Amino acid sequence: MKKAVLVIDMVRGFCEEGYPLYCGEAIRNIIPNVQKLLKRAQEEGTKIIYVCDHHDPDDLEFETYPPHCIEGTEETEIIPELKDNFPGEVVAKKRYSVFYNTDLDEILKQEGIEKILICGVCTDICVMHSTADARNRDYPVEVYEDCVASFNEEAHRFALKHMNKSLGAELVRIGKEQRSE
Repeated sequence: MKKAVLVIDMVRGFCEEGYPLYCGEAIRNIIPNVQKLLKRAQEEGTKIIYVCDHHDPDDLEFETYPPHCIEGTEETEIIPELKDNFPGEVVAKKRYSVFYNTDLDEILKQEGIEKILICGVCTDICVMHSTADARNRDYPVEVYEDCVASFNEEAHRFALKHMNKSLGAELVRIGKEQRSE
């Protein structure tokens, strides 16, 4: 079965201090696990796709969140811990779901991808909306629960449970790939 890893918003704007939507220590703590996942993906020939926020300066999302990851700024850059060792295709996005107004679905179809593996931030926002859209497209989805993080631990836990119980995504861990309870 051909698989793709979707690395969601592992960009400087969410993963490094000093930016308005920095996710804090929770994001820093998952980076080694994401590296393990991507190393395994490379070894197995799994396609790696970085899907990254790239907003217009007047994006409507800024009515809800502070301006962040504006196209052309360093905030949109994949963090060096990943981009320097794990090359992959980059897809720019402007909304929560990685599928909304991107060419991701076409890329997956062209590559013959049959299963999607998800890691990144934020669990309760972009990860959850992307998982819902992938499931709505009938992809089996694995969400690596030790490779996702968010600003809010309670929302993070809710999102994991919702993706598993309501959306049918399998929750796995990089060290132990079995369904979480």
